[in-house]
Amino acid sequence: MNFTIRDATKNDMPSVLALIKELAEFEKEADAVEVTINDLQKDGFGDQPAFKCFVAEANNKVQGTAIVYNRFSTWKGKIIHLEDLIVSQKMRGHGIGTALLDKVVMYGHKLGVKRINWEVLDWNKGAIKLYEAKGAKILRDWDVVHLDEKGIKNYISKLG
Repeated sequence: MNFTIRDATKNDMPSVLALIKELAEFEKEADAVEVTINDLQKDGFGDQPAFKCFVAEANNKVQGTAIVYNRFSTWKGKIIHLEDLIVSQKMRGHGIGTALLDKVVMYGHKLGVKRINWEVLDWNKGAIKLYEAKGAKILRDWDVVHLDEKGIKNYISKLG
């Protein structure tokens, strides 16, 4: 399978959004995606981009993506967070996921980060196997905490 990994462009964002929606369906959260093409273009390619996006292209079509952003660890210093690594379901098993992960790790190394963080669902055995084979540690004793938009508004309203 011939494919290339490259930096995403604004013009790739419709394909990236399609992959995000495909991932949401895979994760049984099809209705959870609120981000739009405009959001991705504005937030990823403005004066202060909120994220860096890589894409995997095969047969002149975006078949995978990896989205990362900068974070800071009070224990380690500069780190990056891999928000999502997505490969179109029909293209899995061809090395695209590994190539995208390689690109993210090289990017983090170039930035001089001390760690790369991401989450994986405990039932996503294929992804877990890939990450562990690459030397990543799955921290099973940590829980992810989210305060969603409604929760933020409720929190603020209680501050009085």
